[in-house]
Amino acid sequence: MSPARAVLAIDQGTTGSRAMLMDHGGNVLGAAYEEFRQYFPAPGRVEHDAEQIWDSVISVVGRAVAEAGITPSAVAAIGITNQRETTVVWDRATGRPLDRAIVWQDRRTSDRCAELRALGYSEMIRERTGLVLDPYFSATKLEWLLRENPELRDRAAAGEACFGTIDSWLVFKLTGGAVHATDHTNASRTMLYGLEARGWDPELCELFGVPAGMLPAIHPSAGVIGRTDPSLLGAEVPISGMAGDQQSALYGHGGWTAGDAKNTYGTGAFLLLHCGDERGTDEEGVLTTVACGPRGEPQYAKEGSILVAGSALQWLRDGLGLISDSSESEALARCVPDTAGVVFVPALAGLGTPWWEPDARGTIFGLTRGTERAHLVRAALEAMACGTVEVVEAMARSTTVEPGRFRADGGAARNDWLMQFQSDLLGLDVHRPGATELTAIGAAGLAGVGCGFWDRPEDFLDALGEGRVFRPGPEAAETRQRAMSDWKRAIRALLSWSADD
Repeated sequence: MSPARAVLAIDQGTTGSRAMLMDHGGNVLGAAYEEFRQYFPAPGRVEHDAEQIWDSVISVVGRAVAEAGITPSAVAAIGITNQRETTVVWDRATGRPLDRAIVWQDRRTSDRCAELRALGYSEMIRERTGLVLDPYFSATKLEWLLRENPELRDRAAAGEACFGTIDSWLVFKLTGGAVHATDHTNASRTMLYGLEARGWDPELCELFGVPAGMLPAIHPSAGVIGRTDPSLLGAEVPISGMAGDQQSALYGHGGWTAGDAKNTYGTGAFLLLHCGDERGTDEEGVLTTVACGPRGEPQYAKEGSILVAGSALQWLRDGLGLISDSSESEALARCVPDTAGVVFVPALAGLGTPWWEPDARGTIFGLTRGTERAHLVRAALEAMACGTVEVVEAMARSTTVEPGRFRADGGAARNDWLMQFQSDLLGLDVHRPGATELTAIGAAGLAGVGCGFWDRPEDFLDALGEGRVFRPGPEAAETRQRAMSDWKRAIRALLSWSADD
């Protein structure tokens, strides 16, 4: 057992950055969170300032270490988890961003994706990457940056520019520019990674005009890949864990074998089903991606992506002013017996699984003079649950691996009403651990396993706590029939409207 006292998890999300320190017993010693600015320069465009992300990470790390009351030298290792497809380019020599980061929610490359589909590339991309041809992923974002910025394109060709998802950006900054790396889970979300070869695909790089010299080295999700610049944290700390946020959450649940499944109710909602060494088929709009084995080795998983979940509540808060805090949603949902016929399809960033319709837009059906804010808020919560059922149904048709217990995490998983409604719609028990920030816990687990802080992967799971199980109620079948019938009717109407647009 290491004499060090804790591992540090950096959880860099879409709207904010979190740091957490965990000891040998799985206890959280200190934590901090900080939001950063979102940029919306035009409809369908979402950007971040990578330097602001870096500043927020350094801030929360310092605050978490201070709260824990330990010195940086007592940190055994760092684990990083991150928003995945968000695309960053930076100067290899100075470490400065060469443009704003294009966020995974950004839809500016919808026309390019449509063009590539018309040229017949969809099947090749799906076979090579396990992904659908959609602006969600990094490749067309990077292609756009290189096309729109000739200077960046020239510097990339000369080997002077680096590309990465947020994990790569943070590793580069933390190591003082010494390490340009990613892991298999993040690489698998770029649409430049070959699932079978488990490495960068030269043909895809050529298709999107990406110089190979821009790409980070790919590592397993657990194991030392570099050490921090001691001038940053006050100590040279190994970085020994790295995974995309959804894979990290699955790992944090102890989901590292075939049949383990989870849904993270965050900005979006993302369901992962661990498939072990079996890739399965690429059908029904379900993605094939990379998950972690018990010691961070790459294995297969099926994924369904709901692009807008908790961010729908943020929109009701910030855009419409219907609530002052997302936590109000549970009480509002309980104060009405139903949505009074309101169905909200929150396609505010297009539709993900199983439709993959980037041009779809958010729509609210069934408004009357009797509609109250509680109905709209409840409809937003119901949308998360209905979208999840739709993903589960599609996933069942695309793989022979059957999910075990259904695990839930993320900010919206704290909502008891939503969890019960989800259980009713699925007809399954929904297990919510005592801790809901599973992305950070997973990163801590990978870091600890990767550096030998824990001898066994199971040793960090004490952090999960007792939790709660939500079981289908006596009227679950009736609830499911009503909600899913209305939801599918609304989806059909929305898709028809999008097609006519």
